[in-house]
Amino acid sequence: MITKKQLRTKRIFDVLLVLLLLPFLIIPIIVLVFIASLDTRKYGVFTQKRVGQYGKLFNIYKIRTLKEGVHQLGHLDKSATSFGKVLRRTKLDELPQLFNVIKGDMSFVGPRPDVQGFADKLEGDDRIVLLVKPGVTGEATLKYKDEEKVLERQKDPDHYNRTIIWVDKVKINKNYVMNYSFYLDLKLILKSIFNR
Repeated sequence: MITKKQLRTKRIFDVLLVLLLLPFLIIPIIVLVFIASLDTRKYGVFTQKRVGQYGKLFNIYKIRTLKEGVHQLGHLDKSATSFGKVLRRTKLDELPQLFNVIKGDMSFVGPRPDVQGFADKLEGDDRIVLLVKPGVTGEATLKYKDEEKVLERQKDPDHYNRTIIWVDKVKINKNYVMNYSFYLDLKLILKSIFNR
């Protein structure tokens, strides 16, 4: 089980890594936000409430990839632009989460931050997942990096997500918390960089 000392070390590592990366990534982030603003005709940074450490809600930052339009039937339609699809495929839309890390809402490695209705509903032993900050990457994130494509093939994507994918993610994330090591974080960061 992850300890308080390990959580402190994890936080120090996160801050140092962000401070190391931001000078190189701040200009690309600004450029991508600018292009996304033109592409979607809305401010290029998207924020959404997510469930964080101990179940506390926070605003996650992403580069906007969806463009809103009115469908032929009159209802609001949100679909990823061509540029947005590239950002999602390459995970570049998640670069602004560096600011979530520096703020302390997220860590580089941990369970992916979920919308309400998932992590905040965990019960019993499953709640140990909430001991750590959600991560930009993690074991479950890597396993389900093509989750959108998997869900597109299902007759009932929401049911499949809740009964199959989510259950497996909880199992993976519990194992991460129970068997945490700094070496494991380093390994997952490198795997995320070279397996994309």
